[in-house]
Amino acid sequence: MHAPMKYVEKGMSIAANGVWQAFAAANRIAQNPSFTPRWSDKPLLKSHQKTKPPLGWPRETDSLCPTCVRETRQEILDGKKDVSILLNEKVGEIKATILEKDGKIVMVKDCPIHGRFEDVMAMDTAFFKHLEEVFPGRDIRAHNDEKLHNHGSSTVLHGRGSVLTVDLTNRCNMMCDPCFMDANQVGFVHELTWEDIKQVLDNAITIKPRRQMSVQFSGGEPTMSPFFLDAVRYARKVGYNSVQAATNGIEFAKSPEFARAAAEAGLRYAYLQFDGIGNAANAHRRVGNLFDVKLRAIENLYNAGVDIVPVITIVNGVNNEQVGRVIEFALDNPKRINFLSFQPVSFTGRDEEVTPERRAAQRYTLSHLAHDVKNQTGIGEPTRDWFPISFMSTFTDWADVVHGPDREWGQLTCGCHPNCGIGMAVMIDKDTKEAVPVTAFLKADQLAKDVAQVNDAARGKFLSVAGMALALMRNYDPFKAPTHFRIADLMKKFDKTFGATGKDYGKVTGDRTISDIEKRRGDRWNFLFIAGMWFQDLFNYDFRRTEMCIIPYATQQGEISFCAYNTGIGWRNIIEKMHMTATLTKWYEEHGRHEIFAGGKAVNLSSKDHSLVLNAEAVAKGKQTDLDDLGIAKNAREEKLQARKKPLTPEEIRHNQDMERLYREQVLREQPTLQIQGLGRPKKRQDVAEVVHKPTV
Repeated sequence: MHAPMKYVEKGMSIAANGVWQAFAAANRIAQNPSFTPRWSDKPLLKSHQKTKPPLGWPRETDSLCPTCVRETRQEILDGKKDVSILLNEKVGEIKATILEKDGKIVMVKDCPIHGRFEDVMAMDTAFFKHLEEVFPGRDIRAHNDEKLHNHGSSTVLHGRGSVLTVDLTNRCNMMCDPCFMDANQVGFVHELTWEDIKQVLDNAITIKPRRQMSVQFSGGEPTMSPFFLDAVRYARKVGYNSVQAATNGIEFAKSPEFARAAAEAGLRYAYLQFDGIGNAANAHRRVGNLFDVKLRAIENLYNAGVDIVPVITIVNGVNNEQVGRVIEFALDNPKRINFLSFQPVSFTGRDEEVTPERRAAQRYTLSHLAHDVKNQTGIGEPTRDWFPISFMSTFTDWADVVHGPDREWGQLTCGCHPNCGIGMAVMIDKDTKEAVPVTAFLKADQLAKDVAQVNDAARGKFLSVAGMALALMRNYDPFKAPTHFRIADLMKKFDKTFGATGKDYGKVTGDRTISDIEKRRGDRWNFLFIAGMWFQDLFNYDFRRTEMCIIPYATQQGEISFCAYNTGIGWRNIIEKMHMTATLTKWYEEHGRHEIFAGGKAVNLSSKDHSLVLNAEAVAKGKQTDLDDLGIAKNAREEKLQARKKPLTPEEIRHNQDMERLYREQVLREQPTLQIQGLGRPKKRQDVAEVVHKPTV
């Protein structure tokens, strides 16, 4: 039975709808022009001024031939071709068509040399259509960026992104499958110096629009950089309030003191690798007690004041059954987890030369995610509750209007292509753990249209805030909201997120304290955001997505889109080789060997204690065996083992020998040996210069 207040709120919603009609009519008369804020040399865009890439289907786009790209990249790495061809030529580019086939959305492309490639973009055409239909359009075009955005066809063109990624090192203390950067297996170390770190951060704030980007330090494992804490501190100093680390959590799990030091330096979020519930669900990462590590890392980080974002790389047939279990984990721990990031596998790095059979079996799209969430948890209707991440840009546009032209930074906005990322918001009562999708009680489509009208009118702070309040009230259904949720809680959530009224909910600026953090955490309601971010690989590559990237990498060669860096033509491989710090041999001579956890090796934890709520049945579940039952390899390593049943070519033999050598040197810490021709017994290598071999993985 509904409480009396629900009926009162329903009456308020009806009244707000009537007031809105008059408000909206007045707003359409003599609208104010957009202002040009300090953080941009171009004015704010009205909704009708925003551009969109070609959407719908069938449509043609620009893509890449997977084989041509790998061949050309290797020629550049071998010194046979100059890197400048990537700026002046359309290397490996071919046309692709996105169309409907057998009830699915697929990308089909033909290379005149290497033939046809086909891959699935979505298994639900209605879902794919919905995402593209509600896409609000691109952000202000990037400007004052000529020196940093100059990468030929891969150049970032639109917006300023939301997360600036900085790889501090390519060293890692794990050897995972999958790994999009092929950590620990490239034969050399690429690690930014302190001057490099300061330079890329200083460069980033010169690009406009200067939005409040998050800075994410990544790798490899970023905590292995000797400058990790200094980098966090400096990023916050120059204006990046949301400083993040993409981490496997090992160092944080081992040391509460290190977690506190990171928090004191300014770390706000830990994007924690988290592939499922229980050690069996994480076994494919080849660390014996990895789930214990995750739990201890969450405990130490949260107690230090750092918020945790579990990041789940989803591989179909390997851990897709963990989707519901991870969400259940977040619902059971609403005071600790308020964001989940699911990342469908990208076949790049170690997996770039995946076989067609394994690729078809393991391919997992954003539509798979939406349906798995519904089927495994009973939460979320795919075409009602999921929206492209860029959908939120209408609301950040509103915040830009409210905050006025004198701000140093604009609002963080996720203006990526609708095929890139999706999200669903769930409102959770931290006391009762009741959970309801926000879009079950708030008509999101209409709300966004209403807010766009408020933005277009540009009436100033007071009327813009009033317009948002009316829009929220008229699109709110109190009878579908959580039992104890009130319209006032909804208003507070929006105000807390966008800082419109100036009310103190606890600071998020660089001078925030632990008391600010506790104040923000004291909110009864957890706005759990479940995100899906689908990074491209060579089989589904679309340059229309690349040029709208919201996660650029800051490198010694400028800022490059996430997908162009890690896949595409492979800027990562090229830049790391160009700016190589040292060969492994030289590095080990000067710095020694770092510990690597692989082959089932466990991390030594001083304590396994934690205060998280776990589902014992989920923890006890064994590994997912779908691919074993089909006889399909789960990763590149298993594929190579299967291939050994066939005669190997001389190149494959040399490649496998290189991989075995690197594994023995880095994981088993065996001393390198040098085989002297003509002698049967190898001699210990004392001072032999290592020739860098870049294997094609």
